[in-house]
Amino acid sequence: MGKSRTASVMLTYAILVVLAAVFVAPFLWMVSTSLKADNQIFSDTVQWIPKPVQWSNYSSAVTTFPFLVYLRNTLFLCVMITVGTVFSAALPAYGFSRLRWKGRNTLFVILLLTIMLPQQVTMLPVFLTFRALGWTGGYLPLIIPAFLGNAFSIFLLRQFFMTIPQDLSDAARIDGCGEIAILGRVIAPVAKPALATVGLFAFTGAWMDFVGPLIYVHDERLYTLAIGLQAFLGRHQEEWSQLMAAATIITLPMVVLFFFAQRTFIQGIALTGVKG
Repeated sequence: MGKSRTASVMLTYAILVVLAAVFVAPFLWMVSTSLKADNQIFSDTVQWIPKPVQWSNYSSAVTTFPFLVYLRNTLFLCVMITVGTVFSAALPAYGFSRLRWKGRNTLFVILLLTIMLPQQVTMLPVFLTFRALGWTGGYLPLIIPAFLGNAFSIFLLRQFFMTIPQDLSDAARIDGCGEIAILGRVIAPVAKPALATVGLFAFTGAWMDFVGPLIYVHDERLYTLAIGLQAFLGRHQEEWSQLMAAATIITLPMVVLFFFAQRTFIQGIALTGVKG
C-alpha cells in the first residue's frame, strides 16, 4: 500500500511538472528572445541561451516609447479599479451573506446569472451609454464600473463571509455597532485573505486589460502599457528583440506580484466556502 501511494504521488508530481513546463515555456522563450540579437531570433536552430546576451534591448525598448508615462497611467487605473472593486463588492456581499431580507436569494441568483453574459454582448450598448454621457476619450468608462459592483467579486466575498461565525456580528451589535461598523471592524479583518484575492484579481485584470483602453482612450498621452505595447508593435514591427523586452517588462510585475502574494491568494480561494 505504501509503495502504491508513493508511486501515485510521484506520478502526480511528474504530471504537474510537465504541465508547469508547458505553461512556463512561452514566458521563458519570451525572456530568451528579449536578450538575443536579431540574427539569433530567426536562426534555424533553437537557442534558449543567447550568445551574447543583449541587455541593451531593454534600455532601447524603454526609451523607444514613453514607458514611464504609460506606467503611471496604468498604475493609476489599477489602483482606482482595485479600490473600487473591493469597496463595491464588500458592501453587497455583506448584505447577501449576513443580513436576512425578503428576496435576498432570488436577487443573488439574478446577480449570478449576469456572470454568464459575455462581455461582447454588452460592449456596444455600454459604449453607446458612455458616449451619450460624454465620458469616452478618458478613464471614466474604465473606473466608474469598478465602483458599481462586480458579480464574481461579490460572489467570492459573499461565500467567504458566510463562513464567518454569526456570533461575532451578534456580539458587535450588542456592543452598539451598526452594520457598516460590523463590516469594517469585525468582518473585514477576518476576511483579509478574500479581500486581498478580490484585489489581486482586479489589479491583474486592470494591468493586462487591452480592450477597455483601446475602446475608450483616444489620447496617446493617456495610453496604458498594454496599448503602448500595441503601438510599439505597429511602429517597430521588425525590432522583435525590443518588442519581447517591452513585453517582458510589462509581464514581469504580474509574475512577481503573484509570487509574493500566492499564499494570500491561495488562502483566499481555499477558505471561500460553498455554503448557502
